[in-house]
Amino acid sequence: MDHPTDTGAPSLAAELSAPTVTRAYQCQCGRPVFLGNSECLACHTPLGYVIESLGVVPLAPATAPAAAAAADGAPPMDALPLYTVFGDPQGKQYHRCANFVTEAGCNWMVPAPREGDDPNFTTQGLAPGYCLSCSATRTIPDLSLPGNGELWRKLEQSKRRLMSQLLALGLPVVTRHADPVHGLAFDFLSNMPGGPHVLTGHEEGVITLNAEEAEDAVRERIRAEMREPYRTLVGHFRHEIGHYYWDLLVFPTPWVDDFRNLFGDERQDYATALRTHYEQGPPADWAVRFVTSYASSHPWEDWAETWAHYLHMADTADTAMSFGVDATRVELASDLFEPADLWQPDHPGALKFLDFLNGWVRLTNVLNELSRSMGQPDYYPFVLPRAAVGKLQFVHQVITQQREQQAPAMAPAAPEAQVDTAPAPAPEPELEVSQAQQQQQQQQPGCEPMGQQFQEQRYVPGGLGGG
Repeated sequence: MDHPTDTGAPSLAAELSAPTVTRAYQCQCGRPVFLGNSECLACHTPLGYVIESLGVVPLAPATAPAAAAAADGAPPMDALPLYTVFGDPQGKQYHRCANFVTEAGCNWMVPAPREGDDPNFTTQGLAPGYCLSCSATRTIPDLSLPGNGELWRKLEQSKRRLMSQLLALGLPVVTRHADPVHGLAFDFLSNMPGGPHVLTGHEEGVITLNAEEAEDAVRERIRAEMREPYRTLVGHFRHEIGHYYWDLLVFPTPWVDDFRNLFGDERQDYATALRTHYEQGPPADWAVRFVTSYASSHPWEDWAETWAHYLHMADTADTAMSFGVDATRVELASDLFEPADLWQPDHPGALKFLDFLNGWVRLTNVLNELSRSMGQPDYYPFVLPRAAVGKLQFVHQVITQQREQQAPAMAPAAPEAQVDTAPAPAPEPELEVSQAQQQQQQQQPGCEPMGQQFQEQRYVPGGLGGG
């Protein structure tokens, strides 16, 4: 979307060359709609997030029921309202996620495949009746407790934003229903009386978030106590998913050698590094070497903080680009970056990445001025050091390589032998599970009761909204 100014200067959209897709969605009536919408407020057309479209689209009732049988445990297909994308009555059919009617308020659509549909249009890897995003949630807060429904809603909203970006970037999103060993799973846990404090972190594909982080006042208190400039729910998701993709895309590949040259050797003792960071603080020169102080604690955390920063940049830039925001005439508070600042200035995509990076510098100056005009803290409370630019380029190239290897707009399906559409049996819980929690497990197929993951070692929270 290019909107030249009256001076003929290029728009921010042209400057950014943002790496993913539009965030500006539109109803069939022409009105703008947004990522969380399930109905157009102007014309009342139903809306839903469709993975094949990588966005929210208007829907129309399907003209014929789906012929395929529902997966075991899912409601019968003829009991679910079916939809097609508006204007394509003979196209693929969908039904709403089962969490559409829960506190999660999910607006993602679930494939309703028919005989003759593309084999990739399937429910394999999904919990019966649930969309891809909700299928990745393994544990939800105890909904019998007041306030937990609202916390769950906020957690799922942030996760859906993350998941939509991962899909747009062409990154593999495989749940534990498809791959029980290496698949992705989210546990939303709360502190329980007499139990250890729940730490936000990642371990072997399982991302744990303390549900209290969805409470704005609690999150702000933690941010102030840890002297962080920025702490958000979506930032937690982006940071922790960075650990997951390091295990998947960097460690078992040739990228690991370049990683060690840029970020350091991750084989140094992790627990000792974190203990040193929290007891002694970051090195005095961290601000000219790392994107955040927490990134200085260990190469794994430097990677996760840089990864989260890249996702912040990409999504914000895409959104600005989608709405034609123009920042080319803003007064800069810092100099633009040059090819010499890059890790690989001669890489074929280096100049495009540099355009993206400098577009980001211009954009954040505009956003900070807008925040100041409302008396709010800076939107972007960071100064991006030149030493971090090479690390951001490394993240960009890892993602770009993966994206080029993936079919557009398709989440990769697991091999047939690995597919398990039924929820895996829960391990024996280490803490007592209440009757309400057992009922909750039945409400969310594939979820485990709270209290099962407390004894696992977790990364310690900090930095860019993550830990």
